[in-house]
Amino acid sequence: MMVHGRNLPPITILYEDNHLLGVEKIVNVPTQADVSGDMDMLNLLKEDIKIRFNKPGNVYLGLVHRLDRPVGGAMIFAKTSKAASRLSDAVRTRKFDKTYVAVVHGHPPASQGRLEHTLLKDEKTNIVKAVPKGTPGGKDAVLDYYVLGQNDHYSLIQVVLHTGRSHQIRVQCKEMGCPLYGDQKYGSSVNKPGQQLSLWSCSVGFPHPVTKEYIQLISIPPREYPWSEWQESIYQSAARQPFV
Repeated sequence: MMVHGRNLPPITILYEDNHLLGVEKIVNVPTQADVSGDMDMLNLLKEDIKIRFNKPGNVYLGLVHRLDRPVGGAMIFAKTSKAASRLSDAVRTRKFDKTYVAVVHGHPPASQGRLEHTLLKDEKTNIVKAVPKGTPGGKDAVLDYYVLGQNDHYSLIQVVLHTGRSHQIRVQCKEMGCPLYGDQKYGSSVNKPGQQLSLWSCSVGFPHPVTKEYIQLISIPPREYPWSEWQESIYQSAARQPFV
């Protein structure tokens, strides 16, 4: 099913019931309203629910997790405050699974591994840096990566997040020596202006807040460069069966 918004491409609905709304986030659309004033996913979806279900007044839609503006892919929203609270608990207790795919410059030092850093965000500049452990304000960041494919210049990796820090994948891949393709903020020395950041939320999994059934939302990157350098079956496998 598609949702059509103002001057935006249609949004694909991945899952919906009375408690949840899972969608494929549009690339370069903010998750929630920001200083740009651009239409955001949260308000776009609220507007759609209001129209589709003929709801008077304000529509509730809870934000459970976020994706950076340039990132597309699977994302879940809560349609009730109870669902939002229970999903937030799942995030806190690490029962909320997030798997990404990314195209990075170069080749990681191993075919799979764990990256652990302490990250500190400068709220004024919106820049995140890796800092020594114990730095005031620093937060632990942990992810696992697995190399899915390589060519002469790039690697396709699967990333399983164990913490949800701002810009975490982008900063930790830079620290590994493999900045993301198209990342102007953390890889400006190897990327050209205008290139699209190649980071995609391919799977989000969690216990349903009411039925407790395990729900998994799957989204595959578009068949565009550099994603098109690898077969779609690789993305399907990475989304459905995490390697790490």
